[in-house]
Amino acid sequence: MVGGIISFTSMAIAGREVSFELDTFEIMLYRSIIGILVVSIVAKSLGALNEIKTQILKQHFYRNIAHFSGQNLWFYAISVIPLAQVFALEFTMPIWIIIFSSLMLGEKITRIKVTAVLIGFLGILVVARPSIETLNLGIGTAALSAVGFALTSIFTRRLTETESITCILFYLTSMQLIFGLIATGYDGDIMLPSINTAPWLLLIGFAGLTAHFCVTKALSIAPPSVVMPIDFVRLPIIAFVGMIFYNEPLDLFVILGAVLICYANWLNLTKGERSN
Repeated sequence: MVGGIISFTSMAIAGREVSFELDTFEIMLYRSIIGILVVSIVAKSLGALNEIKTQILKQHFYRNIAHFSGQNLWFYAISVIPLAQVFALEFTMPIWIIIFSSLMLGEKITRIKVTAVLIGFLGILVVARPSIETLNLGIGTAALSAVGFALTSIFTRRLTETESITCILFYLTSMQLIFGLIATGYDGDIMLPSINTAPWLLLIGFAGLTAHFCVTKALSIAPPSVVMPIDFVRLPIIAFVGMIFYNEPLDLFVILGAVLICYANWLNLTKGERSN
């Protein structure tokens, strides 16, 4: 999970740096180009190219539409609101997973899970502080990105029953390359990266793949109740990064809301499953 934390943090910094030159669709386009090259080279070197096949292309499509939407919203959010606020709202993803698992997979919602959802939404309200003065597009997109990532997780859970990580990552990069081309090129104007931007795009491409791999690998070694609380360390780290490099003040409301959201996730991970 240390690798995952470093990857997510690096991607946030790189996304902030390139946002001054490229829009989110262009960022996703170049990230996918780098990703598909890396996945293909690694798969070939490991002799895993034969794993890139599927009979359930529709599920890959649904997963990648959800992820493409969530990632675009996330990249936009990190360019307009404090990084700590984005990460705090992103941590609501497990709360949405509880809701979507019930609606889409028929999983039972227990009393503990209902409590976790309510505490999580309270945390959202504390972070966002909804009012005419505080609500903005950045907060909305950050919150919606968590919904996209939650749907991605639901579809990924289904795919891992039959598909390898290599296969999932290949369709992640190839499909989102197509989505990026369509979204970026519909007006016939695709901005090429500059010399200053290119290294940040490389970092985004590698960090995105590394984050997916590290989290998946961590979950294969240890249960979610052990892995996910470690991921919460991302919040104080990104708050410190935002303060040092971007002069973003430490917002007590963001910290309090994040504590509530993290507690809700911890409650669900440690006690939610036991109450089934």
